[in-house]
Amino acid sequence: MMPLARFTVLDLTRVRSGPTCVRQLADWGANVIKIEATDEVDTGKGLGGERDGPDFQHVHRNKRGMTLNLKSPEGLATFKRMVAKADVVVENYRPDVKDRLGVDYESLAAINPRIILGSISGFGQDGPYARRPGFDQIAQGMGGLMSVTGLPGQGPVRAGIPVADLTAGLYCALGIMVALLEREQTGKGRWVHVSLLEAMIAMMDFQATRWTMKHEVPKQAGNDHPTTIPTGLFKTSDGVMNIAGGGQVMWERIVKVLGIEEEAKDPDIATDKLRSQNRKKVNALLESVTQTDTSANWVAKFNKEGVPCGPVYSMDQVFADEQVKHLGIEMALQHPRLGELNVVRAPMQIAGVECAKNPTPDRGQHTDEVLAEFGFSAEEIAKLREAKAI
Repeated sequence: MMPLARFTVLDLTRVRSGPTCVRQLADWGANVIKIEATDEVDTGKGLGGERDGPDFQHVHRNKRGMTLNLKSPEGLATFKRMVAKADVVVENYRPDVKDRLGVDYESLAAINPRIILGSISGFGQDGPYARRPGFDQIAQGMGGLMSVTGLPGQGPVRAGIPVADLTAGLYCALGIMVALLEREQTGKGRWVHVSLLEAMIAMMDFQATRWTMKHEVPKQAGNDHPTTIPTGLFKTSDGVMNIAGGGQVMWERIVKVLGIEEEAKDPDIATDKLRSQNRKKVNALLESVTQTDTSANWVAKFNKEGVPCGPVYSMDQVFADEQVKHLGIEMALQHPRLGELNVVRAPMQIAGVECAKNPTPDRGQHTDEVLAEFGFSAEEIAKLREAKAI
């Protein structure tokens, strides 16, 4: 049995942050039921890409799917009947939408005091921005990430992935697991809520605490690490490579590999502090040598001396790498319509347990099956369909 098989999760989420949260639970066996609007009320928005495309198929795997019209009295009553037997509900509506639908925590806890509600919003459940629509790039900008991303003087740059969406989902999943563990002691559920803005600020980590502790405003450092020297991107004879060499010991190893013992005696770069003050001089010295050989040869030489380094891959090169192949992070799923699909498995490895490998459900694929499991009779299911509640 999978580790989370005893938990039933009702998934009301759309697009990315919420589905990412729920997938963390689904991958380890939680009984996740993806609830989508019926054809009559679905606008077609919120999929996060084409239904049969890589994005949607990746983020909604390991779930079962049903349709339910929460805007109808019959649909809402059906959902609340399901809440009575569920463990977790996850949603990423705007806060006012949740309240309007009647799926707020107080309403759900009145039905099932053990229920855990996971909520993801753009800016928080209350406060002056609570009703604003949230979007990843907005959070990247307001959370400070865009101000430190990119080359010095380039101006703000978004990250190449939806960092705020993804991390909000991860933090929410972590919070849900904390609440489930606490429930084992108290018997009561909790409301776990995360915002894209909070998640983004949390992910700023040391850059954020440079401000909170020292009132330093971090700037764009480009491909150089903002505090560890020399760590950055260096040209080679056939491209570029990354080298990470903070600290005196690592500096001495880099000097040895590059054969720049005499040049390293320059008093301007003799210590960590001086190298930080003279970063451009350090980088120019290193790059004058790294450009004389290929990235692969330098990677081999640096690794032999224990210097962290590596090539810069395009995505096809990532999955061609021998270590990536060894890790087996590319995972095959068998979809009944689309055939074999390769997705990315959960990155953590738990000895003796494998990530679940079930394909993303088609729209409403398991509606009757799920309702039957929740105690609905065939006659009740037929009436719900007649009322267009499912």
